[in-house]
Amino acid sequence: MILAHAHPGTGTDPGLAGLVTAAASLSATVLYASAAARLRRRGDAWPWWRDASFTTGSAALAWAAVGSLPGGPFTAHMVQHLIVGMATPLLLVLARPLTLVLRALAPGAGRRGLLALAHSRWAGRLLFPPLAALLDAGGLWLLYRTGLFATQQHVPWLHALVHTHVLAAGLLFTFAVCRLDPVHRRWSLAVRGAALLAAGAAHAVLAKSMYAAGPPGTSFTAADLHTGAQVMYYGGDLVEAALAIVLAGSWYAASGRARTRRHRADRHVRQHAVTRAPAGP
Repeated sequence: MILAHAHPGTGTDPGLAGLVTAAASLSATVLYASAAARLRRRGDAWPWWRDASFTTGSAALAWAAVGSLPGGPFTAHMVQHLIVGMATPLLLVLARPLTLVLRALAPGAGRRGLLALAHSRWAGRLLFPPLAALLDAGGLWLLYRTGLFATQQHVPWLHALVHTHVLAAGLLFTFAVCRLDPVHRRWSLAVRGAALLAAGAAHAVLAKSMYAAGPPGTSFTAADLHTGAQVMYYGGDLVEAALAIVLAGSWYAASGRARTRRHRADRHVRQHAVTRAPAGP
């Protein structure tokens, strides 16, 4: 997936790969909407806001692939980074696509195979939040604090690999932190929260470092560099705050379910005690 760093006045051609990315995003939206419609036709509930979240995430990815992004070259790149690596993953994960597919698939080998993959040990290890945070934030440090950023601008296959990693690592990290879909192991709130804090700190420090000095081997103007670093810093804060809200919401929901189970258990014990009480004289 090669995404053009288009911005006003450049006339940058998104290229075939950008068009393919946009088409794939549109196709994913159609498939998601079809699966959701199938659930509703058979009487199952599926919130409409999830359709809207998935559609918005896919549209944002398509815009990053073929649209005209604001600002100078570095600022446009940072807007693209936020869309591809942070905003789009959050919107897609909130839509719970794995849950939708599992519910829409008819019982059979396909559904059993997907469920087995989601519950596998390898999936559980890959979704270990600190590992996902390392792959996400560590990849960005490698990109922007080494000569990789300058090199990938002139090597198409490396450019494609970098952008694919940014999207995949963002999806993995967001999925590991939110943990909304059924997977092998649900890590505790403390583990997921610590991973989010660590990744957020690494992202913020990286943005501040780029305000002072751009990626090695590049020559962006000071104004463009400063604006791009600010976009990365404040935009990253917004997405990470949204992730924290999702975490808090999942904790609140889990606590409510636990209280409900305790109340039911206590009521059952009381009812059982009443039925076993000896009758009066």
